[in-house]
Amino acid sequence: MAAYIVGRMHIQHRDWWDEYFAQVPALIAQHSGKFLVRGGAPETLEGHERLPDVVFVVEFPSKAQALAFWHSADFAPFIALRQTGSTLEAMLLDGV
Repeated sequence: MAAYIVGRMHIQHRDWWDEYFAQVPALIAQHSGKFLVRGGAPETLEGHERLPDVVFVVEFPSKAQALAFWHSADFAPFIALRQTGSTLEAMLLDGV
């Protein structure tokens, strides 16, 4: 069953952005994942919570593959890089 990593990101500065996105999409693909959503400019349809600057959805064939990517030694330095200029709320969801 497919699994999805969904993230809501608040960006303090973009010094890390170019290096991160020059390499992370290929790394996701190496782990059999693909971006379904990777964008900014979210709009409120309901609720009052502060919107993030960026929202993303990455699909993987299984929860095990999503976790293998997230906890991989290859991704770890990019997590640290991203954290230099942003905060992220990320969750793993099962598909239906």
